Amino acid sequence: MNLTTPDLWLGFDFGERRIGVAVGQAVTGTARPLVVLPTTSRGQPDWPAIERVLREWRPEGVVVGMPRRDDGSDYPITPQAERFARQLHGRFKLRVETCDERLSSFEASQRLGFDKRAAAVDAGAAAVILETWFGEHISAKGSDHAES
Repeated sequence: MNLTTPDLWLGFDFGERRIGVAVGQAVTGTARPLVVLPTTSRGQPDWPAIERVLREWRPEGVVVGMPRRDDGSDYPITPQAERFARQLHGRFKLRVETCDERLSSFEASQRLGFDKRAAAVDAGAAAVILETWFGEHISAKGSDHAES
């Protein structure tokens, strides 16, 4: 029995202090900010909070933003984001994809206009990450997923 919601995905913007979460539909290729989860300690995800979000939304998969510099090289936090993606897969047996998140926080702050609180930007960045991944991996029909 498949308990996941087809075409519904969650996006994650991993940070040392907060993890932004967004929800999106592959059919439309759109996402919206959902919630910001604090980490339990610097860079340690609050796994029970993440599990609650996953249980509530039952996504087909998740997309984790990978911090990269303009030249494509890693930031110091990139290995932590990669580890977070692996842990999501290992703990929850979900399809986990990654997406280059360059400029996602900038775009999120532009979308938010006057609401540039860090938490709002984190969830907004997760929405940008998810929409970017949809744009790169979902066919025009919206239901066929390309292999990554």
